[in-house]
Order: sequence, then C-alpha cells, then structure tokens
Amino acid sequence: MDFLDGMQLDVLKEIGNIGAGNAATSLSKLLSRRVGMNVPEVKLIQFNQVEMVVGGAETLVAGVYFEFSGDIQGTILFILDRASANNLLFLLIPNDFAEYDEDFSPLERSALQEVGNILAGAYLGSLSVMTGLTIKHSTPAFAYDMAGAILSVPMIEFGQMGEYALFIENVFIDGSSKIKGNFFLMPNVDSYPIILEALGVYK
Repeated sequence: MDFLDGMQLDVLKEIGNIGAGNAATSLSKLLSRRVGMNVPEVKLIQFNQVEMVVGGAETLVAGVYFEFSGDIQGTILFILDRASANNLLFLLIPNDFAEYDEDFSPLERSALQEVGNILAGAYLGSLSVMTGLTIKHSTPAFAYDMAGAILSVPMIEFGQMGEYALFIENVFIDGSSKIKGNFFLMPNVDSYPIILEALGVYK
C-alpha cells in the first residue's frame, strides 16, 4: 500500500462513499421506508487495527462474511454491535423479534444475513460500475461471537490478502433508531493495482 498517493487514496474513499449511498437506498427499499444516513467515515486501515475499530477482541458482535471473486478477489466483513443489530431487526421483523434473547434466532440470523447480502451487493456493484470489472460475491456466512473469533476467519486467509482493508462506517438513521454498521472491504494484494488501473489512477 506504500505506492498509493493522495489522489489514489481519495478515489478508493470515493468508492466507499458511493457504495454507502447505494447501501442506504437498498436498505430503504428493503424496509419500504426512507432511511437516513450520516456522512460515512471512509479510510484505509491496517488489518490488525480492525479489532480496535469494532471495540476490542472480546466485544460481542454480529458478523456477516463474504468472499468475492471475478476480475478481483478478496473478502468482505459486515459487523454490527448488538444494539445496532437489535435496532435493525426491530425494523425488519417487528413481530418476530425477541430483544432480550441472548442469541439470535434462525429467523433473525437469516434477516441479518440478507441485509449483509444487500449491502455487499451495493458496495461491490458500485465498484463494478466505476471500474468495469466483473465482481461477484459468495453466499453470506453469519456468526455472533467475540470480535476476535469472527476476525480469525479472514485472518486465516491473511497470507493471500492485502495488508489493508477499506473501512466504511455507516450510521443509518430511522427516526430515533440508529444502526451503526462497520463494513470492511479487503481485496487481496494483487487486486489493488487492477482496481486502480481500471480507475485510471495507477502509476
């Protein structure tokens, strides 16, 4: 990542901004209601900082994991803290949501997977449109566990991945409810030059 200059970093961040806008639109369609969104925080972070970003290794989080392939390869993690996951589920399945259960029911897990699936599609779709690259993602895998345990899955693949993740913090707003979702796009090391060349900013 040392070869990236300021303009290239700005282009990668703009992909995150556009993807965030499309994600909010997709979530609004899913809920059949307008969902607001704060200006997303978008930055490149080292993979070993991800635990800190989501509250530490022992923080319980809901995670949706994908792999993507095609002209570029890598992984995606969508992570929600429990309060945000609860707020989202109350909007999605208000009649079937049990707020005080320690774990998530199969229906709740399925609902969170589907949201992750829609958001991953929004981000990768934005990247595909901007670059002209063909990108598809796998079916989602869900886990509710400590952040350190969830992050061990992409860590296993770390030797084949890049050192950095594109981090997008989304805060969706519906009335008084806030849903904070941390989205990590992690292309493998060979994919960054392909993305930048497709965007016309590779040296």
